[in-house]
Amino acid sequence: MADADDSKVTDERVLAAMAHPLRRRLLDVLKVHGPATASALAGRTGQAVPNISHHLKVLGAAGLIVEAPELARDRRERWWRLAAPEIRWVTADFDDDPARQAVAGAAVSLGLDRQVGLVRAWFAVREERPAWNGAAFSVDTWLRLTPAELGELEREILAVLDRWERRGVPDDGQAREPVFLFAHGVPAQP
Repeated sequence: MADADDSKVTDERVLAAMAHPLRRRLLDVLKVHGPATASALAGRTGQAVPNISHHLKVLGAAGLIVEAPELARDRRERWWRLAAPEIRWVTADFDDDPARQAVAGAAVSLGLDRQVGLVRAWFAVREERPAWNGAAFSVDTWLRLTPAELGELEREILAVLDRWERRGVPDDGQAREPVFLFAHGVPAQP
């Protein structure tokens, strides 16, 4: 799937496997809810089990997910889990070849569509969830940075997100829901 860092994708075939809306969603469901069977994933996504099975095979062949046989109750039941807790890639790693560059571009485009779609879905139902209205946030800003400084900012943001992701969920009786957060830092002009 990746290079020495198990979460960094460097193979365009792996990136191509991810660059499909349903497969990207399946990766998200496995990340949020943990290991699952094709039937459970079909229920969570509203898709047919054979369709989910096909996409799980593609993700498995790409090394993005692995079987979790220890969770099966019998030989027919197949459980799947993410192969790595995080999946990252750097588009510049694919600039050596136009075909690889096209795959990376498609993956970036799909990712942006997914991210914006999740935010739009929230705003479509936010009035139904008043408890979350004060908690959900959006931020954008303009900074003047060098490429090295943008890299430093990325590392700092990733460290904060990593700390929150790895923390143990407190057993305090409060309901906690999955929260989607994304950020992009790109050179741009206003």
